Amino acid sequence: MTALLLLPLLLPFALPALARRALDRLAPVAALWAVTVCAVVLAGCSLAALGSFVLIGLLKVPLFAAVGELIHPLRTASDLVVLPAAATSVGALAVCGWTLVRSVLHQTRAFRAARTEAGHRPSAGDLCVVDSPRPDAYALPGRPHRIVVTTAMLRSLDGPEREALFAHERAHNDGGHHYFLAAAELAAHCHPALRPVRETIRLAVERVADEAAAARVGDRRLTARAIARAALAGQAARSERPDFAPAATTGPVPRRVQALLAAPLVPRAGRTIAGLLIACTAVSCAASAVGMADFHHRVEVAQGDERP
Repeated sequence: MTALLLLPLLLPFALPALARRALDRLAPVAALWAVTVCAVVLAGCSLAALGSFVLIGLLKVPLFAAVGELIHPLRTASDLVVLPAAATSVGALAVCGWTLVRSVLHQTRAFRAARTEAGHRPSAGDLCVVDSPRPDAYALPGRPHRIVVTTAMLRSLDGPEREALFAHERAHNDGGHHYFLAAAELAAHCHPALRPVRETIRLAVERVADEAAAARVGDRRLTARAIARAALAGQAARSERPDFAPAATTGPVPRRVQALLAAPLVPRAGRTIAGLLIACTAVSCAASAVGMADFHHRVEVAQGDERP
């Protein structure tokens, strides 16, 4: 049981490398979905494993064993292993919860501030122009969706480049990319190994929007130039916005520009990477399910409801 519950805590360490390879070898939209789903599932399984360790440790304490109506000792690994694992799990869950609450509060304040600012500015359709000396542009989720752009950013681009930038930000809103970024943020607070995956998912989101913008304007070089110029203009200053509001100026821009200037991606060995992601997710789910089922069976045995 203990060994099975360790697997969901170890498998997330393999995901950062797999996520980077997936973005290189799969189409951007396929990589985005595959990596995000895998990160969320691995995060959930790791939380389930930590919770199971906490419960095992609690049932080793006579007071909680009495509350659980255990009439026999709970059969587990040595207390020298179980009790430290339970204490460590309590600490890990407390840290995860604290950092997640702080992130949610910060992102909520930033989102409300951005929506308030956008609501007080003139708009044309989904486009909201903010008078600011800081060059910036981003896709703001909500009802309705907004594309927020500053006057400084508009002055930094010519007409066709502006259209490519707007197409990029509209692709974010149309694709619901803020949900992927929010899921990546949530997973990053559930397991430390998933924090690098958050940046990979952010890059995947931008790559998907880059390709959508290039298809909409019909010119990959124009889209690459617009993103490069917008990033150069916006690198000196950044407006306050939530992290789940994607922007064309974020991420490793040179890598994105290089991808746009190259031919559209032809997946190489994509099936292998996809298979590894699926296998990693399946093993984590199976280990969590079997480990918790075995724990439940042992509890019933200790309660005298079943035979060993």
